[in-house]
Parts: sequence; C-alpha cells; structure tokens
Amino acid sequence: MNDKKSILVHTCCASCSSYVLPHLQENFHVSAFFYNPNIYPEKEYFLRLEETKSLCYHLGVNLVIGPYNSSAWTNAIYSCRNLPEKSKRCWKCYNLRLDNTARKAADLGIGLFTTTLSVSPHKIYNRIEEGGKRAAERFSVAFHSEDFKKKDGFKISVKRSKQLGLIRQNYCGCVLSLKESERKLGQKEEGDKRTPNKPDM
Repeated sequence: MNDKKSILVHTCCASCSSYVLPHLQENFHVSAFFYNPNIYPEKEYFLRLEETKSLCYHLGVNLVIGPYNSSAWTNAIYSCRNLPEKSKRCWKCYNLRLDNTARKAADLGIGLFTTTLSVSPHKIYNRIEEGGKRAAERFSVAFHSEDFKKKDGFKISVKRSKQLGLIRQNYCGCVLSLKESERKLGQKEEGDKRTPNKPDM
C-alpha cells in the first residue's frame, strides 16, 4: 500500500529543482509550485518557467503556476530596497514566496509544503526555515524543514543541470541581485585589467 504524503514544493528554477524534486519523490507525492514575482526581467521569468515546465514533465511532477505579479514583490521589499543581498531584503522575498506557497497548499488540500531555495549556497537556511514555519502556522499547514544543500545537494544539482542542458543563472532573479552581479563582474574585469602579465619564463 502506498502511504506517501503529498507535498507542494515551491520551485525557484529548474536547475535547483533538478535535485530537490527527485530527492523528495523518494518519500512524497510531489507537486511543484512556480511562484516567483521577484524574477526580472520578464524574459528571464518566462525562460525559467519554461525550463521548469520541461523538468516537471520529465519527472512526472504536476506543476502549478502562480501569478507573475512583480508589484507584489516590489511592495514586499520596498522598505529594504537599499540593503544588500543576504539581508532583510532577501528575508522579505523568501517570506513572500513561502506565504503564497503555504496558501496554495491549503487551497489544494495539501497539508505539507517546502521550497527549493535552500539548495543554493547563497541562501540562508535558518531564515527560510523561520519563514516557512510562520507561513505554515498562518495557513494551517506544515512546513517540511530540510536544508537541501546538505549531502552534496547543490553539487548534485549542478551535475544534473549540465546533464539536462539547463541554464544556471549568475544572479538570484530580482533586479537588485542582477545589478549586484553586474557590478561584481565589472569590478572583476577591472581587476583583471590591472593584474600585470607574468613575464615569459
């Protein structure tokens, strides 16, 4: 008798999901929820969505698509818009997506939810866990607490992304993280220009 519980998994992109979804399928009936109003620009949003659709089809996972309402994200983080990555600005972004995933799980009659966000080494797990538990209590569902980057989860996601031909992004998704990524890249390129060439041996 198959007594696996159902779980709704917030998916940020296909590359992160390439590890998390199959990992969870070992113990749960998995449905994915693509809700990412933070992603900028719109072209990038639809690129990530299409890859997620393809991955879910490949894995036999039902995909639920949330609204792309960028103003919801802007309103959520506005007071922290001048803070850097890995700050309260990001916690508010986590919470927006976790709240909406918990709400969707409740609407669908799925009593458990989680997110792929923790597979990234750039995300702060304890903040994700705190937001997940708050959202779970608010919508009367449960949050599956698991740091997916552990046990080589991130490394496996990188390997599977290459195998499946998935795009690995160089920024989290929002316009602010894009600007930060471009600034860091510009600083690196400027530093490379200043590095003297080694003399021929």
